[in-house]
Amino acid sequence: MGNVVDTLYERVQQKLPVLARRMIATFLVEVPLYGLLPKEQLEGEVLAICEDNLRTFFATLIDDRLPTEDELAEPMASAARRAQERVPLASVLTAYHVGGRIGWAELVAQAKPKETPALLAAADHLQRYIQAVSAVVATAYLQEQQAISGEEGDALRALVGALLAAEPADALAERLGRRLPTSWVVLALDLGPHPDEATAPAVAARRKVRRVQAALDEHVGEPVLGQLHATGGLVLLPDVGQELEDLCGQLRIAAGVPVRVGAAHASATRHVAGAADQAREVLRLAGPEPGLYVLRDVLLDYQISRPSDAQELLAALLDPLDGFPDLMRTLEAYLEQDLDRRRTAAALHVHPNTLDYRLKRIVQLTGLEPATTRGLQLLAGAVAVRRLR
Repeated sequence: MGNVVDTLYERVQQKLPVLARRMIATFLVEVPLYGLLPKEQLEGEVLAICEDNLRTFFATLIDDRLPTEDELAEPMASAARRAQERVPLASVLTAYHVGGRIGWAELVAQAKPKETPALLAAADHLQRYIQAVSAVVATAYLQEQQAISGEEGDALRALVGALLAAEPADALAERLGRRLPTSWVVLALDLGPHPDEATAPAVAARRKVRRVQAALDEHVGEPVLGQLHATGGLVLLPDVGQELEDLCGQLRIAAGVPVRVGAAHASATRHVAGAADQAREVLRLAGPEPGLYVLRDVLLDYQISRPSDAQELLAALLDPLDGFPDLMRTLEAYLEQDLDRRRTAAALHVHPNTLDYRLKRIVQLTGLEPATTRGLQLLAGAVAVRRLR
């Protein structure tokens, strides 16, 4: 193609400044993010990048070669800066495709009929050029994003650790550009196993945790503070009067499994560690049914589980039943069924007369009568202490 090829390419190359400004105008129309940038950035850094990209394209087109490592250095550095600025990768790559489209349109507009072979060669080169640039730009962007995520992840974990250890956390929060709320809600989560974990436990568990994390992040509006793993964990939320029942429903949908949640409030940052302990304890004492539990739901069990001199004596009231497992099961079922004889007999799959006999034996062995207020309180307390132990 000789001089004809050089003539077309170099003719279009002379319009490089005009093409760069055309790229900026197209970005503003097709990539909304660019409309949010300051004018001085568009007219300065962004315009310079466009000119550099077009210059490299035409240089490689004239020489019929791919860009060198040195020529790709600036697009890679620019991609890393866009990752730091949280510009989406799709917008970054779109910019290069827009540049290629504008360069190609100008080649078509300037080509004379006898320059058709040069135009076809340019089309092939354009595809290879965009492929090469897109690959290194995406790689540089993702590497920088991964480094940022790693640093932010470490900082977030350090912040959570400080809050749960009741240590100073303001400096760590400032590094992350976050303001600590004045009051908190701490959630202790128990996530059931997902059906997919039976065949692909590691992958399915990670996906479940990511879905829960995403739901929490969306609820808070930023990466949530917490320690999540496959079976649950702790989450620290700002206390803004949110409906925790609704949030628990969202987590259940996101996880695709039954979710149990223990919740506790902290009126100040220094109380987060204590609220975390309480949330974990509430979850431990709560029943097996999915749902949200707070301290008032487990008041008796919570109080009985506190260490005291009376705890062992209370548990010992049922020592006479240790040799009679059927009687112990009967007492537990009788209390669970709110002293309803018919439901208790059905739950145990025994005749009501058999139930009456067992209840009499319990009274004879323990000396405690569930039909009296004092006897019922002591029996329920003793069962609770034994269960909690």
